[in-house]
Amino acid sequence: MKKIKVAHILHSVGGVDVYLRLVTENISTDTVENIILHQNEDKKGYFAKDKSVIKEYKLPIQREINPIKDLKAILATIKILKSEKPDIIHAHSAKGGIIARAASLFYKVNVLHTPHAYSFLSAESNIKKKIFLTIEKIFKYANSYLLATSESELKQGIDKVGYKKERALVFNNSILPIKSFKPLSINKTWPENYICSVGRPSFQKNIEFMVDVILKVKQSQPNIHLVLMGVGYHAPNLEAVTKKIKELDLENNITLLDWTTRDDIFNIIKDSQLYISTSRYEGLPYSVIESLALSKPIVATNCDGNRDLVKHGFNGYLLDTEDASKMSKYILNILNDEKLKLKFSKNSFQFFLDNFDLSKNILKLEEQYKELIKIKEA
Repeated sequence: MKKIKVAHILHSVGGVDVYLRLVTENISTDTVENIILHQNEDKKGYFAKDKSVIKEYKLPIQREINPIKDLKAILATIKILKSEKPDIIHAHSAKGGIIARAASLFYKVNVLHTPHAYSFLSAESNIKKKIFLTIEKIFKYANSYLLATSESELKQGIDKVGYKKERALVFNNSILPIKSFKPLSINKTWPENYICSVGRPSFQKNIEFMVDVILKVKQSQPNIHLVLMGVGYHAPNLEAVTKKIKELDLENNITLLDWTTRDDIFNIIKDSQLYISTSRYEGLPYSVIESLALSKPIVATNCDGNRDLVKHGFNGYLLDTEDASKMSKYILNILNDEKLKLKFSKNSFQFFLDNFDLSKNILKLEEQYKELIKIKEA
């Protein structure tokens, strides 16, 4: 059978980069041939499969809107697509989705768009939200199918963006079972008993609220300690968070760690009491999926992405409102009840095996690619 050639178009950073590396490393090379079009300044290293380097093209893609650079990226993409002749385009995030779907008007194949959390969810003003949503509504007509990372994202695509149900698919963010990892490579400066989270200080991750929660927990448990990972990468609110920690006298209760290796993250999550998330929105967060795979109870805000991974009273708790007292109560419930913590831990791991195991789920993505080829040929 002829291989399906898939052109991935994206700004490969953060969870988007993790997603693509996991997909390209685990999808069958007998079924799929991948090529990657991404930004000039990517420093994460080559994409590879079975020690073979995947063909990559560099484009002037950047996170912010820049009409001149974006037009150059679209024109360069058209040229590459006409040369490579992929069967499908798989576009990632808002910027990748715009460039890919604009280019597909001149190289007509189906585009699977994976938003990785819609950009309109990140808008801090109603005007920006309307602009970003309008852009998504327009571009959904450009040979576009939605490939959501979660049921929540699927619902956003249908209800808000206006995708028809037959053009809206879902492929859950997934990881391989975490069977082994390297020892911690950094000096441990925090106590043996701690809770943890991964989140850059930003509007999305709402770390200021997380600090408020720790302050509330401290009132009942003075030795509470939070290890927050990933604060050193694209962290616009880092200064405000650091200042707040100092003002609230929480410097001995919170450890901030810069971006570190996945093995270090696995070590820290595995040895923690539980995982917390205060996000305002998500696609389907890898750090929470990793916490499931490492059998952790989870306390999280009830936002898109989180609600797909945490079932209230089953493997943790979901917080419906930004209430620091209520979230601190949920955390203390778990910390003070070993039986409950064990129940949530077992349920988290089983929930991962049933829904987010990449060794099973990657077959679904291969089938989705095949189905789109059939639609194209029909």
